[in-house]
Amino acid sequence: MTSVIRLHVNHPLGAGQSVPLSREQSHYLFGVMRKGVGEGLELFNGQDGEWIARVVQAGKRNGILLCERQSKPMQLPPDLWLIFAPIKKARTDFIVEKATEMGVAQILPMQSDFTNSERIRQDRLQNHAVEAAEQCGGTYVPAVHELQKLSKLLDGWDLQRQIMFCDETRLGSGADLPSVAGPWAVLIGPEGGFSPAERRRLNEMPQAHGVALGPRILRADTAAVAALTVWQKALGDWQ
Repeated sequence: MTSVIRLHVNHPLGAGQSVPLSREQSHYLFGVMRKGVGEGLELFNGQDGEWIARVVQAGKRNGILLCERQSKPMQLPPDLWLIFAPIKKARTDFIVEKATEMGVAQILPMQSDFTNSERIRQDRLQNHAVEAAEQCGGTYVPAVHELQKLSKLLDGWDLQRQIMFCDETRLGSGADLPSVAGPWAVLIGPEGGFSPAERRRLNEMPQAHGVALGPRILRADTAAVAALTVWQKALGDWQ
């Protein structure tokens, strides 16, 4: 049985709506996947849910799809940000992919005092988020932001947004979170941990809540998945 192709598009979706394809999408569908006129696939754009569409025009450099019916309603994630320090390329890709699958609204790479990476490819990471949503059946793609300094991010912090920050110095103290409704962020430090000044600043913020992720120190990519799991189970839409 051939699996149905899912494609993210930057175009409105609705019954009878035609959807033009980019050159890259046309090459993928008609050159790589060998799709032809009359064949079906699933579309989503992050706003209108998922739609069944049919190929009505197929070319090497362009194509047109026609929406037939909605197959899945729009499912928004909780108002949750993931803030993390980039690490090695493949492991940073992993964090973005898993955050998309697990349900976050925005992904914010940050540079802390001990962050090793000084730059990211924002466009490449955004493409990874799109691909993760395509593959896992999601209807929403979180925005991946440019790298910014943690100090600058905290300077402009919204006082209504709570922060769950993962602090390796609290090993064994548990991961209890206050039952505060509203927007949240999960903050993962770099492989070297937060600096004393950063930890002190976070501890002084009334909306910041330090937690431990069990009795063992986790790698940054593992910590991101573990932290999102803890938050989703306690306060998110996994309840």
